[in-house]
Amino acid sequence: MGMSTHVVGFVPPDQTWIEMKRAWDACKEARVPIPAEVEKFFQWNAPDDAGVEIALPVRSWYDDSREGYEIDVCLIPEHVKTIRFYNSW
Repeated sequence: MGMSTHVVGFVPPDQTWIEMKRAWDACKEARVPIPAEVEKFFQWNAPDDAGVEIALPVRSWYDDSREGYEIDVCLIPEHVKTIRFYNSW
């Protein structure tokens, strides 16, 4: 099994996020299905306290002995306030 590295941005929670999170939590507590609209809002993942995850303009980078990612900071949307780097297997 290989490891992959990801880079994503987060827009902080706003009023819509808070309301969708309330709906998510209420459904979980009541043990009823979460509405499709709510699941779609959270991109079919559990809500993240960092806010709404969005893709960033990330490009692969490498030289003779290193590899990684580059982000042109001028291309990051202004409303992104958190950038998360993570590995998954």
